[in-house]
Amino acid sequence: MSAHRVLFFVQHLRGIGHLKRAAVIARTLARDGIEVDIISGGPPVPDLDIGAAGFFQLPPVFSPDDSYSRLVDESGAPATPELRRRRRARLLEHVQTRRPDMVIVEMFPFGRSQIRDDIVALLDAARALDPRPWLVSSVRDILSAKRTPKRYQEMADDAEAYFDYVMVHGDKDLIPFEASFPPAGRLEGKLRYTGYVTGAEAGAADRDGARARKAPGRAPGEEEGAGNGEVVVSAGGGAFAKGLLEAALLARGFSRLSSLTWRLITGPNFEDGDFRALEAAAPAGVVIERTRRDFPELLRRAAVSVSQAGYNTMMDILTSGARAVVVPYLNGQQTEQSLRAECLAARGVVRALSGGAITPVALARAIDAAAAGAPANAAGIDLNGAAKSARLVAGWLETGRRR
Repeated sequence: MSAHRVLFFVQHLRGIGHLKRAAVIARTLARDGIEVDIISGGPPVPDLDIGAAGFFQLPPVFSPDDSYSRLVDESGAPATPELRRRRRARLLEHVQTRRPDMVIVEMFPFGRSQIRDDIVALLDAARALDPRPWLVSSVRDILSAKRTPKRYQEMADDAEAYFDYVMVHGDKDLIPFEASFPPAGRLEGKLRYTGYVTGAEAGAADRDGARARKAPGRAPGEEEGAGNGEVVVSAGGGAFAKGLLEAALLARGFSRLSSLTWRLITGPNFEDGDFRALEAAAPAGVVIERTRRDFPELLRRAAVSVSQAGYNTMMDILTSGARAVVVPYLNGQQTEQSLRAECLAARGVVRALSGGAITPVALARAIDAAAAGAPANAAGIDLNGAAKSARLVAGWLETGRRR
């Protein structure tokens, strides 16, 4: 049994990127000999690769729309106080029985205000242990805009009060945390940049390490050589991508690449009715799929990748070297993808369109330009986030628990 034990709490509310990034970090920690349990509060994600890490599923809750103003259960019914009570009790029981050396909380206090009471109860339970475990926040490179300056200060207050360290999974030289979190200076002594977390990085380490496992094969129906010379349109989790997928289907007729196969991957959270509508509208030469376990390989073989600008998708683009067009999701305060797309487009890594003004013709022109341009070049961008996160965690653990 490992000398050190880590609990990693993740609550994904709509997309699946948060859980997938946490899974990459967790399986890297487990590969390095640290006993780690992921505790997930959101809906199950198919084919989630956690390596040798443990996994504990709470009764799931999630946001049914992009307002994030309410939570529902698996059936879509409002999350009742009784459900919330049961979730919290199971979360605290896990902390008290496992007695971790470290608790990592994904996104809080920089998000997840919908379940703030649950997370604070978790942190208080951890702080009550003797000796006290390390408390670490794990956050992506960019936050979505907040309604008021006061909200940023409240986040900084919580970070100062509850956490020993904040791991920012980004590259300070590309996008400093203060670009989306103005009071970052208050946390200067706690902030640690890890670089970007990529599945390719963890996968390579798994193949080379002593505890390597065979990579999963193709799922039933996943044909060999798929993606070769294709236009691959992907939607991440799929919760926000209906407009992009519909525009891509129409863009094919305006593109010089119309003779190629176009593969639209909707993601597991794409609505069933919308999926059937895409299938019905797809002409010959267009493939509609929900998910691909070999998605990074598709991008490496593709003529052009078309996607939104979520964290994990952008990492797949950078590590695959795909020629890429990105259409960031933009809705009200959801500005995170736009900033990431702008920064990478400014470096010539991708071509970016405004998600608020996408048309089939504009998308077709961008795809044609990308096909004629250079592949994505990640030179100078730190993509070692999983390994650096693991080294940070191991270093803190080696110093012993906090008393």
